[in-house]
Amino acid sequence: MKNNAKSDYSITFVDKSLTYISKHADLNNPEQVKQFIANKNVSNGYKKNLCLAYNKYCKYYDIEWQIPKYKPQAKMIQIPAKAKIEMLIARAGIKLGIKLRISKETGLRPIELCNLKVKDVDMDKKAIYPTTAKNGAGRILKISSNLQTAIENHINRYELKANDKLFRGTAENYGKYYRAMRNSLAKKLNDESLKSIRLYDFRHFFATMLYAKTRDILYVKQQMGHRKIGTTLIYTQLLNITDDEYICKTASNVKQATELIEAGFEHVADKDGTMLFRKRK
Repeated sequence: MKNNAKSDYSITFVDKSLTYISKHADLNNPEQVKQFIANKNVSNGYKKNLCLAYNKYCKYYDIEWQIPKYKPQAKMIQIPAKAKIEMLIARAGIKLGIKLRISKETGLRPIELCNLKVKDVDMDKKAIYPTTAKNGAGRILKISSNLQTAIENHINRYELKANDKLFRGTAENYGKYYRAMRNSLAKKLNDESLKSIRLYDFRHFFATMLYAKTRDILYVKQQMGHRKIGTTLIYTQLLNITDDEYICKTASNVKQATELIEAGFEHVADKDGTMLFRKRK
């Protein structure tokens, strides 16, 4: 896989999958492997991934087998509430907190975030230039002034150079430390719902909020680094916006309305001669 330019993430997944299967079935016995996978009480998506991993093993060792055709069941992504996202960030330590804020503000995949170098962050323009994973298009991602300051302090604290990685560790470790922190907070607050918030949900949160603000699916596709528009379209179905997530403004004339539109507000209604506008916080 390495010689065929597969990513370290893909290699690790296949390695873990084959190790897992080998504990329950003989890898050189395809029917036994198929039976083990078929009887597992997991989603079809996970079964499909196990089959794809085993398929690589069979190709390498010239083992004949008929790969089962598992079709993942359609399931909508659940987007966590903004308050809970902020709660998790506040609970994290300084370094993990910065990582989570980057995930929230940019939608970077964990592996993209962990591959960032200091030179990939433009402090003056408050932008991140990541190396996009999964052969997606390159992109420029804006960050807030507060996050820019936090990253700058992090760089100075550890005396990082331009070619240094912004954070040590792997995407796997990022996920492990996040889950430990999340589960600890869930226990402390006696809130089991926090355990359902995956690290990848920070990326989904970013995409959903970005679409809510722009209503531009092509822009969201580009900012997410997706190759296919179909992958992005799911976020058009995930909007569940409550009133307290909006800033509301009114305009009584064309000039005021124009200024609000230029500031990103959208017109929602007219009432008693007054135009009502809103924009996501």
